[in-house]
Amino acid sequence: MPSTKPRCLLVSDFNLENLAAILSNSKDLWDDPRIEIIPEIASFGQVTQVLLDESYWTSKPEYGLVWTRPEAILPAYNNLVQTGVLNADKLFEEVDEFCVNLEKSAERVKALFIPTWVKPNYQRGNSLREMKSGAGVAHTLMKINLNLVEKLQSVPNIFVLDTNRWLSTTGQRAFNPKLWYMGKIAFSNNLFKEAAFDLLSSISALSGGSRKLLIVDLDDTLWGGIVGDAGWENLRLGGHDPVGEAFVAFQQELKKLTFRGVILGIVSKNEESIALEAIDKHPEMVLVQKDFAGWKINWEDKAQNIIDLVDELNLGLQSVVFIDDNPAERARVRDALTEVLVPELPKDPMLYASILQNLACFDSPLISAEDEQRTEMYKTERKRTELKADSGNLEEWLEKLEIKVVIEPLNPSNLQRTTQLLNKTNQMNLSTRRKTEEELKNWESGEGRHLWTFRVSDKFGDSGLTGIASVDANDQNLQIIDFILSCRVFGRNVEQVMLNTIIEYARQEGFDYVHATYLSTPKNKPCLRFFEESGMEQDGNNFKWTVSQTFSIPHFIEVSNDN
Repeated sequence: MPSTKPRCLLVSDFNLENLAAILSNSKDLWDDPRIEIIPEIASFGQVTQVLLDESYWTSKPEYGLVWTRPEAILPAYNNLVQTGVLNADKLFEEVDEFCVNLEKSAERVKALFIPTWVKPNYQRGNSLREMKSGAGVAHTLMKINLNLVEKLQSVPNIFVLDTNRWLSTTGQRAFNPKLWYMGKIAFSNNLFKEAAFDLLSSISALSGGSRKLLIVDLDDTLWGGIVGDAGWENLRLGGHDPVGEAFVAFQQELKKLTFRGVILGIVSKNEESIALEAIDKHPEMVLVQKDFAGWKINWEDKAQNIIDLVDELNLGLQSVVFIDDNPAERARVRDALTEVLVPELPKDPMLYASILQNLACFDSPLISAEDEQRTEMYKTERKRTELKADSGNLEEWLEKLEIKVVIEPLNPSNLQRTTQLLNKTNQMNLSTRRKTEEELKNWESGEGRHLWTFRVSDKFGDSGLTGIASVDANDQNLQIIDFILSCRVFGRNVEQVMLNTIIEYARQEGFDYVHATYLSTPKNKPCLRFFEESGMEQDGNNFKWTVSQTFSIPHFIEVSNDN
């Protein structure tokens, strides 16, 4: 993730200084403090002016938050609140105009966040009429929020945030009428904290900070009881037992995460055969062996087991969440592996599912086909590792894999996954730049620029779109801008195919040299090592290849080019 703190412009018709203060001290709030922002406040009460006037955006903020009250931004809605009379056509025209202004502002930032409209919960209204079409304020509020969402759906970098969740979480503490009269503050700090949390989690997800691997303990975490003592038949799981039902609900929540691209793993102090038998045979188990990408079930130190499992899956510790019922084990992992997120778990297992549901570290702006198949991809990685152990040397192992690489240009069908890979990959990443789909598409269409994507498969399965390379022409030289490869396919010489693709393109286009500049981050040392070992001329963090020289790729990789 980028090390610099991004700016976020806060635009509102009410006072957001309290929200800005909370965001400025986000380490006290954010349970995964890998992202911080610098909040900037636009003068409240000038929403339309700020949205339309570029001079308000001269600081070049990466993000924007536009938070309005419907009675302040929509005159027809305010008239309904004051008189009970609704001009529906006028109201929806006003919503449409507001959306047009938001779209214009979205062109200036990586992402624009729009909280939904709400009314204070102390405004009871007329309960018999609130949900009546054409007369009810609550009914109208629901319709204009739906219209807002639908109008903005096609803008890829606008994200509507659910203010009602913040209201339900804070309840009566969400509003204080005195704050409005004293400082034009529309909400309480309790609600601002919820808003800040969601804003930070959204920015973290967009910046590639989503966690990928959830590692769980077994005894009294995945099920109730000690399987080695009680036997799988006597575990508390399902049945007419509230605790057993709670463990089933927890497993169901874990299962849901796999459909969002989260990988599951197990680290447990147990006999492996006994633990796996419970997973295989217990009739109330929601999760089965194929739901887990890997496991370390033994009597060794859990911190070391996490390291070994993460290494086996070719991930980084910054991708990991660890859940264990034992506070001593949580403390051990938290102290030894500071990059691993270790949530506190209550003693009551009936609260486990709700803790999992409240984690923000798995948020993602999109779910690709690769995400949905990720567990299967990592399971096939285990088979590759087993094959490697049986092979005499590295080249023999690579030959046995039967690697295939398909090269494609950037196109509408792969734009979503390409953008996701660009924003998530940290290790094999030359420049670690981040862009939205629209920004990437616009950049690639510029004169002298080209971008390739690389799909990798082998005899064990398809790893999907796992590589990106892009270039920008500079006189007789070709500059590599992006050189990105997923950790799933490290060390299989796909990197050579990518560099060969760039050099051959340079030769065809008549360039003399290919250049690459490595931009150092705490996590992208593998990229530096590759370029140092590539044979390119090196001058510090700058690399050069003379195009007249041939750059070979291994004979055992089958390459097809769909450019």
